[in-house]
Amino acid sequence: MRRLILMTLVLVAPAQAEQLLVGLDGKAFFEAAGVRFGPPGADSVLLIDITDPAHPALGGTLTLNNSVLGPPTNLQITPDGTRGLIASSALNASKGEGWAMTPDDKLYVLDLTSGTPRLTGTVTTGRMPSGLSINRAGTLALVANRAGKSISVVALDGTPRPLAEIPVDDEAAAIVIAPDGTRAFFAKNLAHKVGVLQIDGTAVTYDKKWDMPVGYGVYNIDVTPDGTQVIASNTGVGGDGNVDTVSVIDARATPPRVIDHVTVGDGPEGFAITPDGQHAIAVLLRGTSAAHTAWSYTKTGAVTLLTQSGGQWRVTDQAEAGNLPEGVAFSADSHWAYIGNYTDKNLQVFRIDGDKIIDTGTKLTLPGQPASLRGMRR
Repeated sequence: MRRLILMTLVLVAPAQAEQLLVGLDGKAFFEAAGVRFGPPGADSVLLIDITDPAHPALGGTLTLNNSVLGPPTNLQITPDGTRGLIASSALNASKGEGWAMTPDDKLYVLDLTSGTPRLTGTVTTGRMPSGLSINRAGTLALVANRAGKSISVVALDGTPRPLAEIPVDDEAAAIVIAPDGTRAFFAKNLAHKVGVLQIDGTAVTYDKKWDMPVGYGVYNIDVTPDGTQVIASNTGVGGDGNVDTVSVIDARATPPRVIDHVTVGDGPEGFAITPDGQHAIAVLLRGTSAAHTAWSYTKTGAVTLLTQSGGQWRVTDQAEAGNLPEGVAFSADSHWAYIGNYTDKNLQVFRIDGDKIIDTGTKLTLPGQPASLRGMRR
């Protein structure tokens, strides 16, 4: 009887909610005259429930430092969905009669099991931690440090703790760990290259001879679920009115090498590949971050849908986004895409239908400016 009761409890136990983790920046404002910085203390982290992927619902928030400075990949959920990490790239300090950003060096560890983020730990990283990646085993994280020109290695088994800081010679903006956990690829945004790390357990090594030239201002990066390709998003100047590209990398070659470039539009800052590996979305700034007097200024950004067939990527559709679109995330079934529009303070919902990207018209109002956005990856 006891065995039967336990089996029944297992069968009726509710499935874990599918969630998005969002970083909300409350201290940087993109206005008509340009960017303005405000006082610290207004940043927060938000959970969004996408169990019903067409109708996302607000979860709880936690007041916590994070920043729009850097790519919108400064946070991630562990593969089991129980914990999250978010990096604090910069803090605002008083300067004259205003405020200015200064580098931070903190990585925050969150408990996500209750529907509201809860801070459980803090790890010190290199200066200005930006994009980060968690391995599929959920045991190791790598953090790209822009001002530190380094990669921080963080153990996640047991109590999260720093293990090493690997010098990489240039500013590092974003990073992704390959699915098998043996390599990682990171964006050297000012050098316009992608670097490669070798991973053996918790030992991480870097050889500059494996650096690959990609496009101008590479700022974001992702890997296909099968680990065969890495795509680097070349943001350029970032919404300056000129088109930019993504670079396709053969990730399993020794050494890895760039095999293609695809033109996607102006300022692809947000970028991610769908969980099924069939599509990717480049989120285009398209002049939304510029002063309104600039010739390149536009009121809306865009999303470009890329589709792959036989390892070849091509642009198949594009749709309008909101003002200053940043992060992108997907539902687990790869049919729904979510875009965080920073200045509009909303989450825009798109549906992927074949090789088309369709704006559903749903916009979830957020309690702040979405600087970064990630979904669950298993």
